Amino acid sequence: MLYRSISTILFCFVVPSAALSEVEVSLYLGNQSGPPSDINVTGDSTIPDLSFEQKWEGQSFNWPIYAGFRITNWRTPEYGYGLDYAHNKVRPPNGELPAGFSALEFTDGLNTWTINGYRRWQNAVGDATPYVGAGLGISAPGVEVRYQGSDTFEYQITGVAATWLAGVTYPVNDEWSVFGEYKGTFTSNDVELDGGGSLTSDIFTNALNVGVSFSF
Repeated sequence: MLYRSISTILFCFVVPSAALSEVEVSLYLGNQSGPPSDINVTGDSTIPDLSFEQKWEGQSFNWPIYAGFRITNWRTPEYGYGLDYAHNKVRPPNGELPAGFSALEFTDGLNTWTINGYRRWQNAVGDATPYVGAGLGISAPGVEVRYQGSDTFEYQITGVAATWLAGVTYPVNDEWSVFGEYKGTFTSNDVELDGGGSLTSDIFTNALNVGVSFSF
């Protein structure tokens, strides 16, 4: 159901493109990290009610790697909007799992799907074009929480997501360009646990990305 909805959104972005001045498809990867966040567990039949601060690391280059893509419709030379997907990841550092847990991570994706708006300044520094963007959407992580007899391992839609970014793109030719950027995300996650309880956490990530774009 989630992927059907995403496909519908993607279709809506691509089909009207003939009437637009420019459509840009971008792929990116980078080095992503996450600061500590507060975790709360309540109402579970196996995991006791808990509240604690958890340290995170991104492990960007461990499989599956941190990466993302976006499709942008530039309605004018300066302003555009589009769909952005990021495969963020967070897991505890080695030796930092809380007592009783054998797994507590979002490494098959602290996935975010957002609708973003963009502003760019074409050729502001020679051929380089700075840009900024921000957007809202959903958090759809791959949840892995294991505590004694409780085993939660599935994809869920867990709450809202927000993203913000700033970068510079540089043309290779009329169709291809490369870019570098800072990208941050916020996700508010309310996870349904195997034992009937919930785990909640608001998680931030920060990433330095490099990527390639194709325009048509």
